[in-house]
Amino acid sequence: MDRVTTHPEPAYAPGVRIRAMTLGDCAAVADIRVRGWRWAYAGLVPQAYLDAMDVARDAERRRAYLTADDGPVNLVAHAPDTTVTGWACYGPCRDESARAASAELYALYVHPDHIGTGTGRALLAEVTTRARADGYTGMSLWVLKENARARRFYERAGFRPDGAEEAFDTGGAMVPEVRYVRTLSPPGAG
Repeated sequence: MDRVTTHPEPAYAPGVRIRAMTLGDCAAVADIRVRGWRWAYAGLVPQAYLDAMDVARDAERRRAYLTADDGPVNLVAHAPDTTVTGWACYGPCRDESARAASAELYALYVHPDHIGTGTGRALLAEVTTRARADGYTGMSLWVLKENARARRFYERAGFRPDGAEEAFDTGGAMVPEVRYVRTLSPPGAG
């Protein structure tokens, strides 16, 4: 798979292009991730946790993940002026109960100023296309149980909750998540 190819903009997201993330994108991606958490999770996770998120520290983590051997696939969306507007990351499913050949969407964030522009849909479409090309037959993701907007977004893209739930610790509060799954049709299948 050619990870440096820039893919054309999707028809439903004019001006948005998707490409492989580079080390030069790490600061922009960290900013998007931190802003995304603060925007999407306000009232869902402790505010002190959100306030303590640090863009510089997160950028260093992005650099480490990006340079790791056999690390996940990281993609960015960008506007015509090359401003990074979104980020997605996927790889093998980490759930012990996952069926063989399943991928997991680890993250998908869009800069709050670009929500509703089709950037998220473009990223998700590219992730599922690439995961299918990588040989994955299904994909899962975890979403905050109370994040109704994100749940609608994934449901419109064909993901469905499979009944699995778990909580993770954010600043001393246990925040519940639900797992969503989707079959990835083979290329050429409806």
